Amino acid sequence: LHLSAVKLAELHSDLKIQEKDELSWKKLKAEGLDEDGEKEAKLRRNLNVIMTKYGMNGKKDSQLIDTNYIKDGTESDTLDDPRLEKLWSKAKTSGKFSDEELDKLWREFKHHKEKIHEYNILLETVSRTEDIHKNVINPSEENLVKEEILHSKHRELKDKLRSINQGFERLRKVSHQGYDTNSEFEEPRVIDLWDMAKSANFTEKELESFREELKHFEAKIEKHHHYQKQLEISHQKLKHVEGTGDKDHLNRNKEKYAMLEEKTKELGYKVKKHLQDLSSRISQGLQHNEL
Repeated sequence: LHLSAVKLAELHSDLKIQEKDELSWKKLKAEGLDEDGEKEAKLRRNLNVIMTKYGMNGKKDSQLIDTNYIKDGTESDTLDDPRLEKLWSKAKTSGKFSDEELDKLWREFKHHKEKIHEYNILLETVSRTEDIHKNVINPSEENLVKEEILHSKHRELKDKLRSINQGFERLRKVSHQGYDTNSEFEEPRVIDLWDMAKSANFTEKELESFREELKHFEAKIEKHHHYQKQLEISHQKLKHVEGTGDKDHLNRNKEKYAMLEEKTKELGYKVKKHLQDLSSRISQGLQHNEL
């Protein structure tokens, strides 16, 4: 796959979550609690996202290339959207950002690209489901259930599209004006969650509690970023030491690399699981608004 050390750790975390979700689904299925097949369809969709994200679906151009901002700020990579490319180019040449801020902004652009990618996969899934549904001649109770699944998917599409639009507006604003020093959150995923939480059906007390939880979540993400950087540096050192022939030095570096790799995987899993839980809570609040 030609993935970097950081990306391999991320793949491990994603597959660990997928495995856990599939085990949970098998228990539900055994109890007859997924008769409409919605949870199974979501599992397949999630696996499709993972395979596409890491270039495992057989399409050479589909991989979301790992950008290692640790090595030289921002490597050459495409954002697959002329609007995003234009904004990024403006931001880079504006002189309003330090190197550290450019690294942070690049993460925001990459996160936005991934959101668009996931939205397109979901849109394709919904389109295929709709085509099958339209070809059904005799309506039945089962088809009514499938119609409800379609409504659920449309709500999910609507949530994702709202997040994409909010995210683009934020990128446009930051690219032109620079970072707001009084900004409450810095991590792209946390900013997304907070923007959507403010639109959900939460009381003031619930929103304040959610804000505090997001602060803890952001700290967890920063810790994960720290270990990702250390892992990449360790990987570079390991490659260097391998060429020297110093076995003792090599063994020490291998031990350190293995420790950092395991810690990065563990934190990556915790971050993504926490993100799942927070996103689910917001989605429920947004759906409640529509009822």
